[in-house]
Amino acid sequence: MLYPAIHSFCHELNQHFDEIPEDRKTILQQISAYILGQQQTGKPIQLMYVCTHNSRRSHFGQIWAAVAARFYGIEQVETFSGGTEATAFNPNAIAVLRRIGFEVETTDKGHNPSYKVKFGSEEATHCFSKVYDHPSNPSTHFAAIMTCSDAEENCPFIPGVALRIGTTYDDPKEFDNTPLQDAKYDERCRQIALETCYVFASVTSHS
Repeated sequence: MLYPAIHSFCHELNQHFDEIPEDRKTILQQISAYILGQQQTGKPIQLMYVCTHNSRRSHFGQIWAAVAARFYGIEQVETFSGGTEATAFNPNAIAVLRRIGFEVETTDKGHNPSYKVKFGSEEATHCFSKVYDHPSNPSTHFAAIMTCSDAEENCPFIPGVALRIGTTYDDPKEFDNTPLQDAKYDERCRQIALETCYVFASVTSHS
């Protein structure tokens, strides 16, 4: 069961899909079609979100896809993230998740810590920064969702993908250590959550 704050957040987002431009919805519906196709053939649904440093937007994608799958009752969904280089899950990105109601626990410390991001009593996903072809990520039959333009341009070939699609987002990193920092992280996290919920809601409407 989702934590009440997370459930309420998703329920609220479900009322605001009209904020998404129609051309953007057309792109997002390709992810929905991949999920629906996997669902209809009984195959695992593997979604990997890719951004250069795997530190902010790609983790938001991994986390919100896991949440949306649970919220909309889509089974056999596995979510992942990666980058063209490994850095660390950014503290500002972790902070916005905690503001929303996630519980984030450090499971392995160091320069690139691992985290357990909990969104329900028995619901969680594990996050740490890694390259997209890290052994913990899928190598075949997955959708690669590019969340930043740099990764989209500099990662021209990802082997094993069933779908590669660009859903790029502005980087909240640009506002680090400014008065707008928290507001911009909140904004970007909500945008990714909104669009990810739209993807899964579209699946349920066609199931």
